[in-house]
Amino acid sequence: MDIPVIEATPVLEGLESPWDMSIRSDGTMFFTEKCKGLSMRSSDGTVTNIYGMSGSEGYAGTGSDLFCEGQAGMMGVAADRNFDQNRRLYVASTSNKYHGEGCKTNHERCDGNIVMRLTLTEDMSSVADRTDIVTDIQYKPFESNQPFGGPGAHNGGRVRIGPGGYLWVAGGDRHRGLCPQSPELLCGKVLRVDTDGNAHPDNDPPAGFDKRIYTYGHRNVQGIDFRPSDGKAFTAEHGPWHSDEITALVNGGNAGWDPQENTAGRGACPDQYCGYEPEQMEGMDPAVRASYMPMSDTRFEDLMPPTWNNNGWSQGTSSAAFLKGENWGIYEGRLATGVLGIGFGGTPIGQRIDMVSITPDGLGINGITRMPLDFSKRFRGLVMAPDNALYVATDEGEIYRVTATSN
Repeated sequence: MDIPVIEATPVLEGLESPWDMSIRSDGTMFFTEKCKGLSMRSSDGTVTNIYGMSGSEGYAGTGSDLFCEGQAGMMGVAADRNFDQNRRLYVASTSNKYHGEGCKTNHERCDGNIVMRLTLTEDMSSVADRTDIVTDIQYKPFESNQPFGGPGAHNGGRVRIGPGGYLWVAGGDRHRGLCPQSPELLCGKVLRVDTDGNAHPDNDPPAGFDKRIYTYGHRNVQGIDFRPSDGKAFTAEHGPWHSDEITALVNGGNAGWDPQENTAGRGACPDQYCGYEPEQMEGMDPAVRASYMPMSDTRFEDLMPPTWNNNGWSQGTSSAAFLKGENWGIYEGRLATGVLGIGFGGTPIGQRIDMVSITPDGLGINGITRMPLDFSKRFRGLVMAPDNALYVATDEGEIYRVTATSN
């Protein structure tokens, strides 16, 4: 067995909630900090602050509409596949520019999560042009009677360039019960769009759904990547006190999350959201909770069954990246998933990076190995670099370069 030597080296420390990264072939790294903004680390280690949130200091430019609140802020970043020619980045963030009239309560439409296309200047020190290509992903504006119930909950926020150069946008349900199954609202969805924000022509959501939707019925997707062998999309998703999930996406499929009240045998729920029921504030057997409020509800004929459900636990499975390159030895092709670590009701905290071997059909796993790192953190962001190193962002403020050396 070719078991590689795995080592982690910090490349940046002292950051404020780094969220995502995009690595270029020359070693340039673009990265976001949730409440600060977009920056670039050059191959020589120099950091340039490019585009900040409202109120951020030391950036070449700021977006007056961009804000950070609760779980929301500047999140995913991905470089265009033709970046060397067009210098374009795609960045997910929260914005107050498109709220409209729908932000008076949590029970209205409130458009506040966007995807920006940023064109950098030739020296890549600032933004030459900003075009908002997706402006109508919903946002939670107010506190509610839910765990983690503050404003800005469940935004998803990961963006990735998939096969063919199309942009995939992972979303969250923003603590609104009708979001995931709604044909019109973009909360609780995974989108597949072109670089102008238009629907991929092959998207096949159910009749009456927004054509930008690739899959629906999601809770809070913060990980998405594409299997190198066939380009198939997989997501990693947070569970509701039970059942973090990895899912093989099917065009037009339903992930099965439906936290609406007065449905599936449930009655009224706090704030019209059954996402943590029953006994939402108390610990209980996760299996009992899962039977009442399932992550993947088998009522749905178009359900995409989960590949993996974390043994029924919710520990905060966040980001995801397929390990590429022969240097990863027996782990090549596995899906690395970052676990933030959420201990509740007796659940082990479980901060770690898992390396998951997925079956060819995508419907199960062959096994899981914990990445042998000598530390545990809240692993928020994972992305592969062109040199087959894995870059890892932690909520504690570091970005690591993780290398594997095959024996």
